[in-house]
Amino acid sequence: MAARRRRRRLKKRTRRQLQGWGAVAAAAAAVWAARHWSVAWPVLVAVLAAAVAGGAGWTLWRAHRLAVGQDRAWRVQEEARSRELSMTEVDALSWQEFEAYVADLCRRDGCTKVVVSGKSGDLGADVVGYLADGRKLVVQCKKYAPHRSVSSQDIQKFVGTARPEHGADVALYVTTCRSFTKAALGLALRQDIVALHRDLLGSWVKGAHLETLIPLNGSGGGTRRRPSA
Repeated sequence: MAARRRRRRLKKRTRRQLQGWGAVAAAAAAVWAARHWSVAWPVLVAVLAAAVAGGAGWTLWRAHRLAVGQDRAWRVQEEARSRELSMTEVDALSWQEFEAYVADLCRRDGCTKVVVSGKSGDLGADVVGYLADGRKLVVQCKKYAPHRSVSSQDIQKFVGTARPEHGADVALYVTTCRSFTKAALGLALRQDIVALHRDLLGSWVKGAHLETLIPLNGSGGGTRRRPSA
């Protein structure tokens, strides 16, 4: 405790000494400038001009950085808004139309032999096809309201059929709702199911390639390859 007080007193004493030396230096500079004004004033003017230019440059740089940041934020907001506009159209589809639409997205991204079930009792295989590299793709499509969440039970049903029943290399669960519950997402990751929620679906709708969206799940890219015959 005593040592701490000594350190504080030393810091205060050093600060006062520096302030005193600064005041003496400033006074000496003022006296010198007054006696040698003809020599000093061009230097002072140059220093003042440099300070003004530096301040103006710093202000412009800060304004530029602020404008760039605002522009970036605006672009992000616009992309999200445009994605929502597209998703509004998707929300207007019936569940049968949604399955057909997802199949069209798969074809757009190079999938072959894409088939839509279009009926109940399909054991989770709403859309089946093959990726460009030959892996079999099985898609479960869920047309849910945006505020809903995909439950663990939903994923469990798909896990039980995607590979055992349909031989999927890539099992894709795509939904129009915004999220999967924590338990559902954990199960999807453990069981190599690609969980595609509303935001990722929106990116797919706006032109993102399916192959780039699969890894965003954190897992679920599939490892085996099978011929597309």
